[in-house]
Amino acid sequence: MKMNTRKGFTLIEVLAALLLIAIVLPVVMQGLSLASAAAGSARRRTEAAGLAESKLNELVATGSWQTGNVSGDFAPDWPEYRWEAALSTYSSDSSGQSLEEIDLRVMWTQRGREESVALSTLVRGTTSE
Repeated sequence: MKMNTRKGFTLIEVLAALLLIAIVLPVVMQGLSLASAAAGSARRRTEAAGLAESKLNELVATGSWQTGNVSGDFAPDWPEYRWEAALSTYSSDSSGQSLEEIDLRVMWTQRGREESVALSTLVRGTTSE
């Protein structure tokens, strides 16, 4: 007795597989797109935090926070990032050291929105008593 065995897929099986791919593929692509955007955002935030830390250390070490140089950019190495610093009297100062607070903010534009990272530190004021 000879059995008639067919190899291959039926039209219904092929159509079902194509339908499954048509449903799953856009969802997978959207997930990959979101993951890529999140990774890019995290990378920029990490770069900005490093730049902010570096600039804040530079301002404190050189004393340029006292001369009023309170904004700029990171060109030519990081032209997409800008920074600005604000100096204020530290309101919770109970030490009598006339502490001042330097708030440094690094900004950049991502997908049409301005994003930023902020760092602060305390420095001893220049006023003498």
